[in-house]
Amino acid sequence: MSSKPNNAKERKLEQLRAALAHYERHGSDLFDHQAEDAKRQVRHRALLLLDQRARSRHELQERLVALDFDTRVIADVLDELEQSRLVNDHDFAMEWVRQRHELRGKSRSVLDQELQRKGISPEHRAAALEQVDDDAEYHCARELAAKKARQITKPPADYAEQEKYLRRIVGVLARRGFASGMSFAIAKEALEQRIAELS
Repeated sequence: MSSKPNNAKERKLEQLRAALAHYERHGSDLFDHQAEDAKRQVRHRALLLLDQRARSRHELQERLVALDFDTRVIADVLDELEQSRLVNDHDFAMEWVRQRHELRGKSRSVLDQELQRKGISPEHRAAALEQVDDDAEYHCARELAAKKARQITKPPADYAEQEKYLRRIVGVLARRGFASGMSFAIAKEALEQRIAELS
């Protein structure tokens, strides 16, 4: 038969042993295994999506809801991912604008629409779009127009063919969201320069 504990330290140690034995037999009320298992599944799927590419919180939420996960669990997991900075709408918007303007020649208006569809707040959109000033947008449009004009291999035979070439160049700029007046002026300049090169 064990002797009774004779001081506070031994009593505390015995309480800890009893609590550990109880936990090993019955688990703990402090840890909700079922809730953590649900979060683990959502977290795993969210990390797989983030592994493919960066995503906004809204994008992740839509994808996870479409997979029939509980919306409260999704919200909890997304909060955790934001706290760990794996999901950050400000950083996402900044990088989205930088890459799609530099690599794809998208205008501010198109980039703003894309960010809006991805659930980015007006504040984050405005901050990200500050990266693209008027000069950068004009330079980008000129590069796109010149690239399209270089596809022309012979001078236009007549006015109708020249207008066809002009419409194609304007179309490239319009699809990327550049203002129509600016697009027409830049396309006309690029076409005239290309015709001069071919003549």
